[in-house]
Amino acid sequence: MPAAAKTSADTCDPNDPRDSRDSPGGAATVSKALAILEIVADRDGASAREIAAALDIPLSTAYRLAQHLVNSDYLVHLKDDRRYELGFKLHQLGLSLHRQMGVVPAVRAQVRALHLQADAAAYFAQYRGSEVVVACVADSPTRPRVTPLDFGFHEATHATAFGKIMLAGMLPEQRDQFLVGHPLTPLTRYTLTDRVELEAHLATVGRAGLAWEHEEFMPDLVCVAAGVRGPDGVIVGSIAVSGSVSQMRRRAATCESSVRHSAAELSRYFRSGAAPSTPD
Repeated sequence: MPAAAKTSADTCDPNDPRDSRDSPGGAATVSKALAILEIVADRDGASAREIAAALDIPLSTAYRLAQHLVNSDYLVHLKDDRRYELGFKLHQLGLSLHRQMGVVPAVRAQVRALHLQADAAAYFAQYRGSEVVVACVADSPTRPRVTPLDFGFHEATHATAFGKIMLAGMLPEQRDQFLVGHPLTPLTRYTLTDRVELEAHLATVGRAGLAWEHEEFMPDLVCVAAGVRGPDGVIVGSIAVSGSVSQMRRRAATCESSVRHSAAELSRYFRSGAAPSTPD
């Protein structure tokens, strides 16, 4: 192809200010490469033109960054389909993340047992640094987990039952510091967004050792959680189940009893290292 007929798909233009921002190794390049991974993941694959349009970058930049990701095994290029999909290295990173979260088989077994006993999606949340993170989920096609309450979820602590357990277990100064970076965002008309009301609610949670959440995180969703305590008696995690309003209304007593049992068993495990028993 004659030089005059080349397009931005064939070469980088050093005079294009958008392209110059993406010098190799620069922060902008890293940000755009990560954004490309998110686009490809969200769309189950994407072409270079789709990536360029989504990020408002030159097509040449999209090709170049995508190729870097292909060379590093973060993407694969399906030439016949002219699109990119996620690479195998991301699977390795995912496995490493699960290992680093440190959820041992005994805890996973207890979460699974709770799911079966309560006939509801079950969750275990714990601290990761200063964040409250969902570390394990057990569900089934008939009792699926709630999107986005999945592994790694670490938002809306004030509006989830497992999050309220963790907040109630914090010292006042710890809670103050935590809520500075985690504002009381309204998610539904039932979400507690007033700090005074939240503190009163958390005091009740602390006394009961149990937290209920009725449509505060999502419409037609109810959750109940109990705290898991470590050797010093401090709450180190929370275990919960979720379901629709009608489902949880019918099974409220069973769910509450099952959650309390699982929390007690996990607390015993964390205190002594003994394998927790599972509900009959």
